[in-house]
Amino acid sequence: MLQYAALIPFFPLAGFIILGLLNKRLPKNLAAVIACGMLLISFGLALGMFMNISGQSQEVQLAPWINVGSFSASFTFLLDPLSSIFLMIITGVGFLIHVYSIGYMHDDEKHNIFFAYLNLFVFFMLVLVMASSYLLMFVGWEGVGLCSYLLIGFWFKNKAYNDAAKKAFIMNRIGDLGFLLGIILLFITFGSSDYHTIFTKANGFMSGDAMITTITLLLFVGAMGKSAQIPLYTWLPDAMAGPTPVSALIHAATMVTAGIYMVARSGILYALSPISMYVVALVGVVTAVFAATIALTQNDIKKVLAYSTVSQLGYMFLGLGVGAFSASVFHVMTHAFFKALLFLCAGSVIHGLAGEQDIRHMGGLRKKLPITFITFLIGTLAIAGIPPFAGFFSKDEILIHAYSSNKLFWALGMLGSMMTAFYMFRLLFLTFSGTYRGDSHKVHPHESPKVMTVPLIILAILSTIGGFVGVPESLGGTSQISKFLDPVFKPAQAKMMMVEGSGGVSEMMLMGITITVVLISIFAAWYMYVSRKSVPVSEGTKLPFFTKLSYHNFYVDEIYSALITKPLDKISELLKNIIENKVIDGVVNASGKVTEWVSGLMRFVQTGNVDFYLLAMVVGIALIIFLKLM
Repeated sequence: MLQYAALIPFFPLAGFIILGLLNKRLPKNLAAVIACGMLLISFGLALGMFMNISGQSQEVQLAPWINVGSFSASFTFLLDPLSSIFLMIITGVGFLIHVYSIGYMHDDEKHNIFFAYLNLFVFFMLVLVMASSYLLMFVGWEGVGLCSYLLIGFWFKNKAYNDAAKKAFIMNRIGDLGFLLGIILLFITFGSSDYHTIFTKANGFMSGDAMITTITLLLFVGAMGKSAQIPLYTWLPDAMAGPTPVSALIHAATMVTAGIYMVARSGILYALSPISMYVVALVGVVTAVFAATIALTQNDIKKVLAYSTVSQLGYMFLGLGVGAFSASVFHVMTHAFFKALLFLCAGSVIHGLAGEQDIRHMGGLRKKLPITFITFLIGTLAIAGIPPFAGFFSKDEILIHAYSSNKLFWALGMLGSMMTAFYMFRLLFLTFSGTYRGDSHKVHPHESPKVMTVPLIILAILSTIGGFVGVPESLGGTSQISKFLDPVFKPAQAKMMMVEGSGGVSEMMLMGITITVVLISIFAAWYMYVSRKSVPVSEGTKLPFFTKLSYHNFYVDEIYSALITKPLDKISELLKNIIENKVIDGVVNASGKVTEWVSGLMRFVQTGNVDFYLLAMVVGIALIIFLKLM
């Protein structure tokens, strides 16, 4: 099957081309079948690759690309355990999101082009994870950025949605500049952008080398933008402007995991830079706690999940920063299951409530949307870290490694876990418990069609059993995913001289602490929103100080606007009024006036009088002779 694996990205590309060219000529159902079918074929090939990869690494060169002087690059794909797991996630979860979109987007006037964009999005993400060089990875990296712009602003007639798309695009460009500078430094340092060449030569560098530290920090700037870490995270909550399947695709299976993949792929470089590892862990754990703090007070069902995504990505970076590379990739996988499930469940709720997204206007939906409720509950248990659901195993492994590396990071991670359990069960209880708080005369809540609920059921099953591939030895398991990824991460871990885990008894104790604080948080949410039947106050009501800060995202957007956007606008306006209007336009206008004045003088020479012309000719000849004789 490995010989066919290189074809995986090209089926979604073919789907995009077909749907793009035949857009309005294809019936909606046929367009959906083409889009889903192409991704299903890619998933089948990815599954075959996963079953046959057996720890080996293989490069497949498709075509030459750049050959200038001593530099050359080709379209070459890398097939190894790390890329195979990401291919499974992207094509598998992506396929379920495509199927769900058939029902969710059925009545949209741009149904076919939406599926074309989805296929293109998946194509670029597949190129990103299959690339064998940083340069080719950058092509996929920029491609998913473009597609995110197209999909977030898909309903472009709404100005707010357009603004959200532009915000995502611009903030990602900030991170991408760091990534590009990192690639340039890689070429200057190693003479290549290929993984194999770079990682082989990197073994000759000493730990703490200044150039390696600079490169890895620049690469991490790119990861911060793409994976929405502080300070470049504010675009992700606004990305909720896109259709819900887009939110699920961006937040669960594709774009935001690109930064995690890039840092994990560059593990050997980060292992050589303790400073960069510390920065990655610090930014990750601070983002995890900060985003969870904001999620506590949000009332938009998709905004809660958006900040939850930012927080969970922080946990993944925490894992990478403490050297738990396999655990972070494991959490990418489990997060793809339960976060895609939660977003699609949110879409099912919104679909059943005719577009309502405010959880203050929900409630009592448990009996109206039974499948959505059960699957949402499973997703909530998984993200909260309740055993035996998937999120427990992956998040617990990250926290155990954090405890071994830095006790403060572990404590902050525990605080984030506690808040995660609280805000997710707050969301669950306010949406499905109690009585319906919306307008029952205008809205009649109803369950979604099977084309939307079947993907929910499959994702719920994966969220339930997905964690068993990483059961730790302390619970009698063998952590199959860690063994599978060992060939990729063993060189980096050898450089770091990693200490595995924190000991059997201590590990069990840490698990017990995690489960206890999570259960306390769930009980607190139940007491507040079920027992006491509390409902978040309406807009305009005076809020407690901390609640107000959290609800308004700690005014980060306003701070950015005051410190960056408005000063740049002022500078731009100043440059426009002085440099553009007075200097540049002044020079252009002056040259025009001079030309007009000179031409006006010359006009008097063209009198049409032959006698004058003869006189001028004689005078001219006389001047020439005079000058010659001088």
